[in-house]
Amino acid sequence: MVLQQIPARIRWAVEYMDVQPNDQVLEIGCGNGAAAEVICGKLETGKLFAIDRSESGVDRTKRRNAKYVEAGRLTVRQIDLATLRVPVKRLTKVFSFNVNLFWSRECADEVALLHERVVPGGSVFLFYEASRPELVPDMVRNASKALQEGGFRVSIIEQKQPPVIGIIGKR
Repeated sequence: MVLQQIPARIRWAVEYMDVQPNDQVLEIGCGNGAAAEVICGKLETGKLFAIDRSESGVDRTKRRNAKYVEAGRLTVRQIDLATLRVPVKRLTKVFSFNVNLFWSRECADEVALLHERVVPGGSVFLFYEASRPELVPDMVRNASKALQEGGFRVSIIEQKQPPVIGIIGKR
């Protein structure tokens, strides 16, 4: 089996999240499973629940992270966040990378679901590749507004190399 490389932007974002061994994490848009691989590598008693609307994304994540699925540390489902009923009652962290939901359309219901499930002191981490600078102001403004209106305290981080913008919502 060919080892798949973890992109620097994903590695940086997951490191910034500071995943702890007992965290309960929801990943929105798991794609090829790269972030799930890094997150699960940091978990011991914690769990990652990863979702994607794409069947191929779910399949790729399951294949790439089969050892974590088998160990019970990772659950992967094909579902949209709007219809998700999170099996974990209390999430410590929510993670997404390049998921346009939070800045490109109305998402009050999705943010309300996250606010209901994230523990006090827990966080939502929305990361975006900032390689198209013309989109960054809309990403920051719209995602920040959605999180603030949903009851989160928002902060913004920016990483130059690799170019990543993060909108962090703290409950």
